[in-house]
Amino acid sequence: MKVIKHTETAVIPRKSRHISMTGKEALWGYIFISPWIAGLLAFSALPILSAIFYGLTRYDIFSPPVWIGLKNYKKMFSDDPLFWKSLYNTAYFVSISVPLRLLIAFTLAMLLNSKIKGLALFRSFFYLPMVVPIVATAILSSWILQPRIGILNYCLRLLKLPAIQWMVTEMWSKPAIILVSLWRIGETMIIFLAGLQGIPTQLYEAADIDGATQRSKLFRITIPMLTPAILFNLVINIIHSFQVFAFAFIMTNGGPLNSSLFYVLYIYRQGFWFFHMGYASGLATVLFLIILIFTILVFRSSESWVYYEAEKR
Repeated sequence: MKVIKHTETAVIPRKSRHISMTGKEALWGYIFISPWIAGLLAFSALPILSAIFYGLTRYDIFSPPVWIGLKNYKKMFSDDPLFWKSLYNTAYFVSISVPLRLLIAFTLAMLLNSKIKGLALFRSFFYLPMVVPIVATAILSSWILQPRIGILNYCLRLLKLPAIQWMVTEMWSKPAIILVSLWRIGETMIIFLAGLQGIPTQLYEAADIDGATQRSKLFRITIPMLTPAILFNLVINIIHSFQVFAFAFIMTNGGPLNSSLFYVLYIYRQGFWFFHMGYASGLATVLFLIILIFTILVFRSSESWVYYEAEKR
């Protein structure tokens, strides 16, 4: 009787087709976003690194930079009163304009989320200022806010109210620019409107069955469900407000008495008026760090007040 021996052959597993497909998808993904990566490196990362480097040099554009270490920053924090003045003006603008923009944009989004006739026309009307170039808005606003012949003061006189010395006094220069900047809230409003339309209607129906008031629905449903949009708008508006430039440059040119000399306008003066490009680069680096710190703080605090529905499931 013969014993037949079965020889076992080793089976070498091939690479999973799923892994190869995943690799191909990742490769094509990097290929498709390569223009964006190139743009990020060329127009964002490289300028940031260049600003950090030039901030440590004495550089006037026309001659090679000379390494001076931290002297620009020493001058900035100890010997330059306009640095602190511009930083105060910018902080004033940010602390007032950002809450006002969020509040007004949220209110308009609530109104435009209701069912009324001509809703599309109203939405287009409130977003229209975003289409108008910011330079045109600043020039038109300068005419409107003229102390003597401006339309706004003319309307105040008709109402028997005292005329306001917009743009020509230290007291009213920054409020004037804040008022004009509020004209361009269409982008923030659209984000809020999209967030409102993403709230499930079942939540409001259940609240109506329970007899909830409009105030209760606002603070217990609408605002909590809208917190991701609030976070996004808060971060974007903080970043944009720290970079305020065009309105001050066109309407007041930093005056009167540097009362509207905002930080970016001061960077522009140092770099392109006085050709202190090394010092201007140091100022830009400080602004970058300030915005980075505020952004990190907002994101860290968001863990306690931003509601993400997917995380609660």
